[in-house]
Amino acid sequence: MEEMLNGFQRDLSSISTEIQSLQDQSIAMNIKLKNRQAIRGELSQYVDEMIIPETMITHILETPVTEDEFKEQLHELNHKINFVKEQAFRDARACGDVKDILEKLKIKALAKIREFLLQRIYSFRKPMANYQIPQNTLLKYRIFNEFLMTNERHVAKEIRDEYVDTMSKIYYSYFKSYSSRLMKLQFEEVASREDLMGVEDTAKRSFFSTKPQLKNRSTVFTLGDRGNVLTSDLEAPVIVPHAAAKNETRYSFETLFRSLHFALMDNCCREYLFICDFFIVSGTGAQSLFDAIFGKTLSMFLKQMEEYTADCYDSIAVFLSVHIVFRYRAIMAKRTIPALDRYWEAILNMMWPRFEYILHLNVQSVRDCEPQKLGHIDCRPHYITRRYAEFSAAIVGVDQTFPSERVGHVLGQLQAEVENFVLKMAAQFPHRREQLIFLINNYDMMLSVLVERTSEDSKEAEVFRDLLTARTQEFVEEVLVPHFGGMITFVKDCENLMEKGQLDSLTGQEARVQQIVRGFNNDWKRALEVINQEVMRAFTNFKNGTQILQ
Repeated sequence: MEEMLNGFQRDLSSISTEIQSLQDQSIAMNIKLKNRQAIRGELSQYVDEMIIPETMITHILETPVTEDEFKEQLHELNHKINFVKEQAFRDARACGDVKDILEKLKIKALAKIREFLLQRIYSFRKPMANYQIPQNTLLKYRIFNEFLMTNERHVAKEIRDEYVDTMSKIYYSYFKSYSSRLMKLQFEEVASREDLMGVEDTAKRSFFSTKPQLKNRSTVFTLGDRGNVLTSDLEAPVIVPHAAAKNETRYSFETLFRSLHFALMDNCCREYLFICDFFIVSGTGAQSLFDAIFGKTLSMFLKQMEEYTADCYDSIAVFLSVHIVFRYRAIMAKRTIPALDRYWEAILNMMWPRFEYILHLNVQSVRDCEPQKLGHIDCRPHYITRRYAEFSAAIVGVDQTFPSERVGHVLGQLQAEVENFVLKMAAQFPHRREQLIFLINNYDMMLSVLVERTSEDSKEAEVFRDLLTARTQEFVEEVLVPHFGGMITFVKDCENLMEKGQLDSLTGQEARVQQIVRGFNNDWKRALEVINQEVMRAFTNFKNGTQILQ
């Protein structure tokens, strides 16, 4: 029994040792399992990244590039090429097994993509082709250009250069043809150097002058419906030359300028967004690419505009063109497209000096105008002041949206000369009353036109309102004195005495008052009737005449 129990005791002590050993083995096996699972996860991912499946080879070699399967496998191929490059830096031996296959697949993919993109670009060149359709198609295959830029930059450059060359020629050809056909639709009768504000309506042109004389010179100084190019017509569809020619429709220069530059802005915005999207460029890179495409076209535009402005004497057309540029520049800024910033600046630098030069010619023509040479004059508003009023209202009205100090300065000079001209013309009348009637009629007409076309608180309207008020007061006294001169003098004398505090002296005026009252009582009805007829005959504006009469 003792030996048996001792045996049990020994067995039990060895069991605890075995249990400890089994626990150690279990822990070791768990660590091995975790290590193998971790290795299996990374290794399987590594193998998946490294191996080239049969489907990829088949699609890259045989599937057309337009199919979605080709694009999916191209994306995978690009990923595997980058992965193998990364592993090659780490000296992974497995790279040697797939390197040749990947290179061959890459070459095959590059060849297919290059051929496809070049075909698409060449399709732009077909006559009457709408290049926007293949452009939109290219955007669907932007991944092709990304693949080229990542794996073969010289092929990507070849595609880009081919695109730039093709589109540059297309835009140049399109806009050259469009602008030349469009400019033929301009009115035959355009303003010339003789169509100035201070030139008399009866002035005859030189016998050798080949230009037709304007039937109505006032159209040079009137805005009329021309301002619509800045509002309702600003983003209207472009003019179609052959349709306009068929209908024998003619347009002013600013309308043609708007159509031409709306087409330019529309195409430039679309092109700039396309090259940013497809060629993955931005900032100066996008601007350089855009300049390469549109540079020749913009140079042609600048040359055409320079030729026109050098021979233009229609200041309203030039001014409206300047404001068209302001508005289109603002539209492009809102779209955050800076492509045409330098072009707009060049156009403005060309147009502003010409506008100021034409205005200086008009200022000089008014300054040099001699009343004696203008033939018979009457008290009605003069045609030169009407021209000024219409012109000033047109310029101020347009300028309100984008105010410019340059405009205010030149218009100020013109206004000063017109004021001097009105005074010179008034001096031709022998009697002060006629002079005042002439001045009031002209000031009232200019004020009415300015208030109607601009705002009542404009600087120009304020000046003429003050002048009109002063001359009206003088005229009122001039008319009243012959009929009620005694009463007016008496009132003024009494006011002077009251101001000096000499109230006692007023009692000595009783006899004079009786005489004045008696005279007023006898003549006031007849006097008012005479004044009424005189005033209503004198003033061309019925409303103004009524106010003066009151």
